Amino acid sequence: MEIIHLSAECYPIAKVGGLGDVVGALPKYQNKLGHVAKVVMPAYQTKFMQENEFEVVYDGWGKLGFRDFTVRIFREKTNKLGFDLFLVHIAGLLDRPQVYGYHDDTERFLAYQIAVLDWIAQWEHRPDVVHCHDHHTGLVPFMMAYCLQFRSLSQIPTVLTIHNAQYQGQFGWDKLHYIPAFDLWKSGQLDWKGSINPLASAIKCAWRVTTVSPSYLDEISFKANGLEDLLAQERGKSAGILNGIDNEVWNPQTDPMLEKKFTLRTVDAGKKINKAALCAVFNLDPEKPLFTFIGRLVGEKGADLLPDIFYNALLTYNKEINVLVLGSGDPQVEGRLSHLKEAFPGNYNVYIGYNEQLSHQIYAAADFLLMPSRVEPCGLNQMYALRYGTIPIVRRIGGLKDTVIDIGDGGFGICHDQTSVWDVGHAIGRAYELYSDEKKVKEIRKFMMQLDHSWDRAAQQYIDLYQI
Repeated sequence: MEIIHLSAECYPIAKVGGLGDVVGALPKYQNKLGHVAKVVMPAYQTKFMQENEFEVVYDGWGKLGFRDFTVRIFREKTNKLGFDLFLVHIAGLLDRPQVYGYHDDTERFLAYQIAVLDWIAQWEHRPDVVHCHDHHTGLVPFMMAYCLQFRSLSQIPTVLTIHNAQYQGQFGWDKLHYIPAFDLWKSGQLDWKGSINPLASAIKCAWRVTTVSPSYLDEISFKANGLEDLLAQERGKSAGILNGIDNEVWNPQTDPMLEKKFTLRTVDAGKKINKAALCAVFNLDPEKPLFTFIGRLVGEKGADLLPDIFYNALLTYNKEINVLVLGSGDPQVEGRLSHLKEAFPGNYNVYIGYNEQLSHQIYAAADFLLMPSRVEPCGLNQMYALRYGTIPIVRRIGGLKDTVIDIGDGGFGICHDQTSVWDVGHAIGRAYELYSDEKKVKEIRKFMMQLDHSWDRAAQQYIDLYQI
């Protein structure tokens, strides 16, 4: 099969969250199964774009309402990612350093979607599947089905994967003219509660809908930022497929970003060396248990509670624990987390920002990883932690519930039910007690590292879904 993945993110070109990791790995594993998977994404001005070789495969133009724009599509020459990568360049819209956060994001991603379909419509053949990821590509199923200029694409199956239903890309009907001509009787396929809603439209128009974990599919039937009824209506064509991780990138035995690589046999010594190196950089004590948080500092992740959680924990355990935070997001949360350094020097530190290498080092060094999420469609961090022998402390929600079993139930993690200071604090207490049982910790580490969360299984599940 020839599978075209459309996404706003793809690691290592541009990554904001888990979407980038998924799109950077799934096509590679589909290719390993004997298929031809490709990624088409915007050509942001990123380090990857500047440091790699590309060839021009398409020059054209498109229309966004009354505005004409020129399009150039580049292909990465060496296939270094394990799949064909195409980057869509639109001057003045997509040639910017950041993925999101601009006042004209609606126009940017609409132009990208139109440009991609203009290009595919000119191919001499047709791909077998167009796989759309999140709302940034959500109007593609509608345009392929109903826009007059894309009639030749109407019989190509489309699949939507919802990575996070909280973000839907809504915009007003005053921008309807941006969408290429279609029979206005079909406007209902764009509408949800009075606005044009790309995610809702994709749920209606895509041939199949998936979520990134089975539990998340269940959860969005009653908590999906207003889409609950629609998702219930379309449940028959929906499936939950748990994300995997790229075991070639996330492999402590070969990871070039680590101070000390390690295997299942050498995990205890390896983690000790990595922990000592990390603690030296951040002025922490390697003899104490190291609790970490890695991710976006936003309410969805429970990050607004982290300052209180860590303040209470450091006082409760008389500074006999270490805490290290890596992330960025809400400026107020960033500020409160930074101020904790003054209260607990030598026991607490924070790195505000995004640092891929540091994240690998933390997974390899830490004893525990906190994920007190309010919303977690799948979660990849807990899988990375398991791979590196770091015990996850997670809320029972979404993909966290599907991947982490509590030690009290014969499992390998520490789970709690609520995103609250008390619940997370209690979980930290359980972890603190566990840390003193060195034999038990070693057993858990070795068990965790043997769990298989690779993309092999999930890639095949998607292939099976395409063929239904």
